Amino acid sequence: MSKKICISGYYGFDNFGDEIILKVLTSNLNIYDITVFSSNPEKTSGLYNVKSVYTFSFLGVIKSLISCDCLISGGGSLLQDATSVKSLIYYLFIISFSLFLRKNVIIFAQGIGPINNKFLSAYTFFLLKRASYVSVRDIKSYELTHQHNINSDLCDDPVWNLSLIDKKLNNIIGVQLRSFNSLNDEFLKSLAVCINDNFSNKTINILSLQNQLDLDVCYKFKNILMNINSKLNVNVIENVSNEKVIEDICNCDELIAMRYHACLIAIKSKIKLLPVSYDIKVEMLAKKFNLPYIDLSSKSNPTKIIKEYSNSRIVYDENKINSLKYDFDKLKSIIEKS
Repeated sequence: MSKKICISGYYGFDNFGDEIILKVLTSNLNIYDITVFSSNPEKTSGLYNVKSVYTFSFLGVIKSLISCDCLISGGGSLLQDATSVKSLIYYLFIISFSLFLRKNVIIFAQGIGPINNKFLSAYTFFLLKRASYVSVRDIKSYELTHQHNINSDLCDDPVWNLSLIDKKLNNIIGVQLRSFNSLNDEFLKSLAVCINDNFSNKTINILSLQNQLDLDVCYKFKNILMNINSKLNVNVIENVSNEKVIEDICNCDELIAMRYHACLIAIKSKIKLLPVSYDIKVEMLAKKFNLPYIDLSSKSNPTKIIKEYSNSRIVYDENKINSLKYDFDKLKSIIEKS
C-alpha cells in the first residue's frame, strides 16, 4: 500500500518560489498518496494532481495528520518569527501534533531562524531533535541546528532538480523586480537609464512573479523606461502560470533579476544573468557562480556594474549545476521507514 504523506508549507499563496518547490517535491514523490495543506486547495489539487486541505481548516488538517504515515514540513523558511510569530506557531503545531501521533516527521530543505522569541526558539529545537530527518538549505541554518546538537544535512535547493525547456535566442532581456524597502525610485531610474543605454535594441519583458509584491513596481518601472525612450518595446508579463513564468525566463537572452528562484532558473538554463541582491541568499548564489551582481543594501549606482556586465561573457560550469540536485532517493528511503 502506498505511503500517505502530508506536506505543510507556504503553499497556495501564489509565491513563485514556494510553488516551484512544491512542483518539484510532488513530482518526485508521485508514487505516494500526497495531501498538501494549502490556502487554495482546489488550485493546488489541480496543479499538482494531489489531495489538498485548506491550511486553516483545523478539522481537515487534524484528520489528514491522523491518517498519514509521514509529515513533510517545508521547503522554504517556515521556522522563523521575523515574518510572523503566528505562522511560526502554526507550523510548530503541525510538527508537534504529528510527533504526538508518532508520525515520521521530515524537515525538508528549510531555512531555520531567526527566532527571536526565546520560548519558541527552545521549543523549535526541541521538536527538531525529534524529527526523523532534517535537511536545511543554507549554511547558517546548518550551523544553527548543529549548535543545538541536531543532526541535519546541508542540501541544495530542490528547484535545481526542475526540468527546463530548451533555451532559444529571442532578442529579449528580462527584468524581474519585486517591492522591497531598498528598491527606491532613484535606483529604478538609474536602472532604466542603463537598460536604455545598453539594451534598447532588445524587447524588454518585465516579469511579475507574485502580483501582490511585484506588479506595482513592474508597471512603475515600465513607465520610467517609456518616459526615457518612448520607442522602447516594453511589456509587463503578469497573471501567468508558474510554468509560463519559467518559460518566459528561459526565453530571455539575458535577465536582470531580484528573486532567488528567478536567478536559479536563469543559471540552470544558462542565461546570461545579472542578479540584484536584496537578500543574502541572492548574493551567495551570485558568488557561487562568480557572477557580477548589484547589491541593493550598498545603495550602489548600477551604471558601472551593468556596463561591465553588458560587455562580459558569462560561462556556466555545467558540472557544478548538475551537482546541485537534491537527493530525493534519500528522502524516499526515509519515507519508506514510516
